Amino acid sequence: MAYFAAVLARSEDGWDVSETELDDVETLADLTDLAREAAQDDDSVLVFIEQEDAWFAIVRVDGEEDPRIFVSDGATAARSSYGSVLTDELVDQAGESEFGDLDDLVAELEDGAEAEAQEDDEDGDGRGGVPVGPLGDAHLLTEFGLAAEELLALSGEGAVPGDALEEIAEALGCGEVLEAVR
Repeated sequence: MAYFAAVLARSEDGWDVSETELDDVETLADLTDLAREAAQDDDSVLVFIEQEDAWFAIVRVDGEEDPRIFVSDGATAARSSYGSVLTDELVDQAGESEFGDLDDLVAELEDGAEAEAQEDDEDGDGRGGVPVGPLGDAHLLTEFGLAAEELLALSGEGAVPGDALEEIAEALGCGEVLEAVR
């Protein structure tokens, strides 16, 4: 499976974007360390991950705070090696305040997509309790000008993950730079 991963480090001048390899990433802690290495001071760092237009994820790291995670389709991501690192963490943390709106999002997804999820498998979820659809903190880019509703719309049915990352990068003001490293 082909992955695209980029690190976007916030600086005084905007965003510094670089493509990165995930070969050494086995845990969320590994991914968080990768992001912190790119940080300038304690500024925000985003990691964009996309797998062959199947799903995308954004991991936000701010200084020494715990990472914030958003995955466009939890069930699909859970079936891939890098995606499962993120979805497993989100499922493990469900119900804890660290991902404050996760419970509400999971409840909405379960109510709205129950029939679709049951078609995927007998449990009504994608893999080991991972719901079909967006998962995680949809508010992680709000302070950069991308509302949670917009992020969820870019993750909706029919959305193309690669195109969604381009639109997100445009909203952040680094679309051209991200496109240069793709």
